[in-house]
Amino acid sequence: MQHFPIFMAVKGRRIVVAGGGETALAKLRLLLKTEARLTVIAPAPEAEVERLAAEGRVMLLRRAFEPGDALCAVLAYAATDGDAEDARVARLARADGALVNIVDNLEDSAFITPAIVDRDPVVVAIGTEGAAPVLARAIKADLEARLPSSLGFLTRIGKTFRHAAERLPFGRKRREFWADYYDRVGPQAFAKGGEEAVAPALARLLADHLEEAPKKGHVDFVGSGPGDPDLLTVRARRALDRADVVIHDRLVTPAILDLARREALIIDAGKEGFGASTPQAEIDAMLVRHAKKGRHVVRLKAGDPTVFGRLDEEIEAVEAAGISFAIVPGITAASAAVAAIGQSLTKRGRNASVRLLTGHDVKGFADHDWKALARPGEVAAIYMGKKAARFVQGRLLMHGCPPETPVTVVENASRADQRILSTTVAEMEPAMTEAALDGPALTFIGLAPRAAQAAVRTFAQEAIP
Repeated sequence: MQHFPIFMAVKGRRIVVAGGGETALAKLRLLLKTEARLTVIAPAPEAEVERLAAEGRVMLLRRAFEPGDALCAVLAYAATDGDAEDARVARLARADGALVNIVDNLEDSAFITPAIVDRDPVVVAIGTEGAAPVLARAIKADLEARLPSSLGFLTRIGKTFRHAAERLPFGRKRREFWADYYDRVGPQAFAKGGEEAVAPALARLLADHLEEAPKKGHVDFVGSGPGDPDLLTVRARRALDRADVVIHDRLVTPAILDLARREALIIDAGKEGFGASTPQAEIDAMLVRHAKKGRHVVRLKAGDPTVFGRLDEEIEAVEAAGISFAIVPGITAASAAVAAIGQSLTKRGRNASVRLLTGHDVKGFADHDWKALARPGEVAAIYMGKKAARFVQGRLLMHGCPPETPVTVVENASRADQRILSTTVAEMEPAMTEAALDGPALTFIGLAPRAAQAAVRTFAQEAIP
């Protein structure tokens, strides 16, 4: 992010625009929506600029920009339609202490003006750092269609009730009141009775919420998927948006944590195989402690919470404390990883079942039915299998697994830094060690990437005399 988005207070402050042509007018039409004091400096302004000056909406100086013209100005726009003159204006305005925007010159500007959706006092700013202005306009058009024209009025009425709403406890209770108003009561009252119906409806809603008994805490066990935020379910996004507390695993990506409410308490309860871990009993106690305070808790687990997530232990803890819970499934790593290699977990004529295994458990390397896994055609997906790779390799070969059986390791499945390692049971170690895998990895026994599989078939056909 090269430009940090902020909303600057401009009420009663000077903004200077150098230029009086169409370029300057385009900026003025936007700036006139603010409560700033606007000064236009141009030797030959357009008729519309003259009209704005005659109406008292801008101060017009009919001359070229001079030193000192941007003194005490918070912003200055160089919009003269001439590169040399814009550069001169920018140099003088900077010397006067103003932040300068040179129209259509991103590199030399101290700030940019975003595309804006105006539902005053609700304002949505859209910027692409100059990379895709057409995309910014498309997003603006989409938001314009989504946000009702009444939103600004509803927000202004809501603002007058903010002090009264402080009688509600801070946090979940107050947040639910405002969600009720903006999502349901406000729009319905406006649609039925117009502007006059909104304030009485809001007063009734506040009275209802004040009389309502405090809600009990709740825990959502949410799957965050393999890491790509685009693979997060809609229900998971809603849970993150409502959460007061988010207790997350080590493998949950920062991009997904960023989707939680800004005010939410974020707690890292990570575990690492054969490494530092938050004790399970401590996680159980945290869930209960926060939920008993009436908070909405999201227990955020990588992948799907029902797959190697110790979900049952956490459910038993919240059940014993009389706390309600819900499970929000996520896309598990095996599904994301098999998609990355262009294969499916089951295939008619190849395997009618697939085994989801863990490389280790609380006691160390996990033992399985190696004789069954070693049979030709079997497919297994091993979670947390990096450190157990040599152990798995030895057990498979010991039980007669063909050494040429394909092994595929997918690191950081679905993420931008995804890597795919294609090898065999005979070579999986040292291949996995040499690959220096440092991200979460899923190991497939019995599956090769589709491209590698096709290359092997082609080579075999060419080898036939």
